[in-house]
This record gives sequence, structure tokens and C-alpha cells, in this order.
Amino acid sequence: MDRLWTNARLATITGDGLGLVERGAIGVQGGRIAWVGPADKAPAADEVVDCEDRLITPGLIDCHTHLVHGGSRANEWAMRLEGATYEEIARAGGGIVSTTRATRAMDEAALVASALPRLDALLAEGITTIEIKSGYGLTKDDEIKMLRAARALGEARAVRIATTLLAAHAVPPEYRENPDAYVDLVCDEIIPAAVGLADAVDGFCEGIGFSTDQIARVFDAAKAAGLPVKLHAEQLSHLAGASLAASYKALSADHLEHIDASDIVAMAEAGTVAVLLPGAFYFMRETRKPPVAALRDAGVSMALATDCNPGTSPTTSLLLVLNMGATLFGLSVTECLRAVTVNAARALRLQGEIGTLEPGKAADLAIWNTTEPAELVYRIGFNPLHTRIKDGLCT
Repeated sequence: MDRLWTNARLATITGDGLGLVERGAIGVQGGRIAWVGPADKAPAADEVVDCEDRLITPGLIDCHTHLVHGGSRANEWAMRLEGATYEEIARAGGGIVSTTRATRAMDEAALVASALPRLDALLAEGITTIEIKSGYGLTKDDEIKMLRAARALGEARAVRIATTLLAAHAVPPEYRENPDAYVDLVCDEIIPAAVGLADAVDGFCEGIGFSTDQIARVFDAAKAAGLPVKLHAEQLSHLAGASLAASYKALSADHLEHIDASDIVAMAEAGTVAVLLPGAFYFMRETRKPPVAALRDAGVSMALATDCNPGTSPTTSLLLVLNMGATLFGLSVTECLRAVTVNAARALRLQGEIGTLEPGKAADLAIWNTTEPAELVYRIGFNPLHTRIKDGLCT
């Protein structure tokens, strides 16, 4: 065995809870977990690392971000402080469209350079896998440019990148009079061009985005291209987008402040993960919360993510989101930690590779300067990370 981390408290995230192992050890061979169990029964290893009673969890997973983009929307945020609504700003040419202008003006290298500080901030909190969406290009070439930039980030840093094509994010200004023609472009040209670069296809189902009929066309094109789907749904209103997503066996439906009972049943039956985004809820000063108790009772897996984006959730702290998930949405410590490990892995269709500490999975670990899992959820503005390990290597 290459390396053994021993004398640790393990949160394996196996079973239905945290899967705690007291005085545990993890052995790694060839970048993958080879052994997990009590330290006094651990096999021999070429290198032994004494964790000095620290907590080890799976590397954290941020399963919903818009990390690659150009420009800033700080001025629009200031407008919202003065009373303007998100919808008013969007209809006046701000919002996603303003970020589109800035993103189109940047080449791939510039997009990578601008995203690296945001990525580094997330990695510093123990993240080893991150999903990155396109959606600010809104042309074939610019959407592909964004996906390439996202993949390049995975070459620049020791992190697993999951890419998502979000061309159906907003209607670009040049198609404002004929949004269905833009949907044609997404279906006929952009999705086929993204095969091999995108791991999934997403959309924004809202009154200021796309209708369920339009999203269904996008999903049909994704299915034809062999790509799984996910959806921004029920954030600002109820259009039954979550039920539509579930009907396509979507990996996840995200936001969900306005879902109803029928959506929850559909998601439970489909195994669609509910990705909750308290950063956007907080930043937009929303008052309607996702129905966490109903999701819990129905057995819907819940994930948490930063939704890092320039307009509605400009946060690069998944640890802060953990606290928000508990204090704003009412998740327990166990639910919060499962939400950024095993359930986040499910939302990316990576549960066979990451998300728990089990033999055979990638040796993506986070070692923390605490023994208590609750510390990761409880603190605000404090980072207890000791070591981040990606594929068995300290980073």
C-alpha cells in the first residue's frame, strides 16, 4: 500500500448517516482508497501519516456553479439594494445578459485566468470536485469556449471538473423577438457541438428564461446526444419544471423554492436530486424557502452548492453554504455534510467514483483541524481545513 492516514476520526458518509469510525485509518494505493477501518487493524504501508486525531471526510463537492464568466454585477446588486427586482434588471438588459456581453469579449485564456482565484478559494475549503456550467456565451462558439475554459481549470489545478452545457440560460438579445429560433440553435447546433466537452445539459425554466415546452425540446436534443439533464427550476415561480425534469430522469433539479407536492413525488420516483442553493436565497433576500421537510419525508436526496455566479450568489465558500443550509433551510448537520459529499456526487452522476470513503473510490479526502463534524457546519468565516488530498496526493 502506498500511504496510510492513521489515528483519525473518519466520517465515511456510508449508510444513512455520517458513518463515523473512531480511531480509524485510510489506506491508499494508486490514487484510490484501498482500505478503511480501525487503525489497529490497518495493513502495512510505504508511508504512514499520523493525523493526530483529526477528522477526515470525503473531499467536498460543489455540484452547482457558474464559476467561468466575465465581468462583475456589483452595480446591479447596488440597484437591488435601492429596490429594483431581479426581473426588472433582467428585462432592462442587465442580469445574465450583461454577463454575456462581458463573457463574449474574453478569450478562453482570459476566462481561465479570471476564474482561477474563485476556484482557488473553493479548493482552500476542501473541495476536490466542482461542477462548472456554461451559459453566459449564448452562441455556439462562446458556449464551447466556456466549456473549454472549464476543462482547462482542471488541468491548471488538482481538481475534478464536471462540465454542464447551460446554453438555455437566457434568450440572447439578438433573439429576443424570436426565442424559439434560439431554442432551435441550442438543439440543432450547440448541443451537438458540446458532445465530448459537456457532461450534462441544463436549462433555466422560468418566466424570464424558458418555458417547459422549450426546455422539453432542449432535453430531447440532449437525450438524442446521449447527455443527461438537470434543470434550474421553481426558483422564482412555479412552472412545474421540476416535474418535467423528473420525467426525463434528470440528475438534479436546482433551487426549488416554489416546488409543490406533485413535483416532490415526481422527483422521488425518478431519483432526481434536489440541489438547494441558500446563497442565492440569501443574496436575493427571498422569503420563500424550499420545502425541506417535505423533501425529507418523501426521501428525495438533497445536495447543497454555492451557485457561485456574478449576479445572484457571488460566494466562493461552500463552508458558508453549509451553515446557511442549516440556519436558513433547517437541514441537520448530517444532512448538510451528506449534501456536499454523497448527494452532491449523485447530482453529478459520480456516486460510483467519489462522495464516500470506501475501497475502490478515488482517494479524494479532506482532513480537518477538528474531531467534530458539526464544526464544519457551525462556524462562519472560519476554515478548519488541514490538508486537501486529491487522488491520494496532498495538494
